[in-house]
Amino acid sequence: MNINNNTLVVGGGIVGASFALSLAKRQYPVTLIDVRPYLSPADWEQKLKLRDARVFALSLASIQILQQIGAWQNIQQSGRKADYCQMQVWQINGIGELKFGNNTKPNQLLGSMIEPFVIEKALYERFNDADIVPFLRVINGRKLTKIHWLGVQQGYQISLDNGDTHTCKLLIGADGRGSMVRQEAGIGLDMLDYAQTAICCAIKTAKTHNATARQVFLTDSILALLPLADTDGQDQAQPQHWQSIVWSLPTEKAKQLLALTPGELANEIAFASGYALGEISEIQSIASFALTAQHAKQYVKANLALIGDAAHGVHPLAGQGLNLGLLDVIDFINILQKDFERSGKKVWADFSTLQRYERKRYANNAMMMHSFSGLNWLFGSQFAPVQQIRNVGVHKVSKIKPLMQFFSKQASGI
Repeated sequence: MNINNNTLVVGGGIVGASFALSLAKRQYPVTLIDVRPYLSPADWEQKLKLRDARVFALSLASIQILQQIGAWQNIQQSGRKADYCQMQVWQINGIGELKFGNNTKPNQLLGSMIEPFVIEKALYERFNDADIVPFLRVINGRKLTKIHWLGVQQGYQISLDNGDTHTCKLLIGADGRGSMVRQEAGIGLDMLDYAQTAICCAIKTAKTHNATARQVFLTDSILALLPLADTDGQDQAQPQHWQSIVWSLPTEKAKQLLALTPGELANEIAFASGYALGEISEIQSIASFALTAQHAKQYVKANLALIGDAAHGVHPLAGQGLNLGLLDVIDFINILQKDFERSGKKVWADFSTLQRYERKRYANNAMMMHSFSGLNWLFGSQFAPVQQIRNVGVHKVSKIKPLMQFFSKQASGI
């Protein structure tokens, strides 16, 4: 069976689903292909029974995007989000610390920490709404096997593992860091291996997180303590005690820590943080992943574009990976719509339109990737003169209010 599509999105994660919903909400027909099987409401509920140690730190800009496509309301109704109003960054052996927030409005929102499945469920619930259904077709449980360019006028033909083929004028690769769309299109990567591993887990601390995201730079690693939502009645009776941990370490040290018992690992985390939130009474969902950065050498070809992790992947130290992907979505959608309307609604996704998207996002994403790599090196350096410059620099920056306000605005994404 061959099906003709105007726009086809490969990858049903948060960025791909957000792109598809953004098009459908504006009444542009789109097909979304997700390799994962269809999940019923009962399946989603089962997945959400377990607390996920991973969270995404959604910026205000990302929250606005989710509001625009109608998914944020579903997240709010779930109760599975932890808003934060402050960010605190310090060095374990340094002087000074950086605090981000609004001193005149201490409860003003900076962002929200949300588990991945909570966001995905909110997006997938939106697929069934009356204003979306006429314009969005979702194919679950099918894997891309091949793509073939038919020329500018026809676009791409893709093949799925069930033998179906689809033709589309615009093919979107939103299929993650190992993107098959990117590979099949022959787009290369610039890659950086940090020789680090991140340990993730959820912990319950003696002290409350007080709606504050924390990050401490240790002598050889970076430890983030991020607020987690209170998921049940017991948590809600004593709120703000659960945190998500992301501890970025040299791989050999990470292996040693992962070999410990859960209780021993909890003690190591509490000690590493300087007991900033006291003792740890519970630890759940321990996991790990290797840390790398990558950037596609180009984002577009005729009739094809990459978004999100398929285009770029950054170090998690600032929690900006998903935020960058959602900014890809909103910028690209706006460019697509503007150029389509300029053409009298006759030309969809002309190559010049795709190039405008690439110019808009490529340099910004590259700058962010290299900035995070630079920070990772700066705070991980064991060279004494670098440590001294770093310590004095943090202390000086913390005293410059306009600069701190600028950093806060950059973190918000708006």
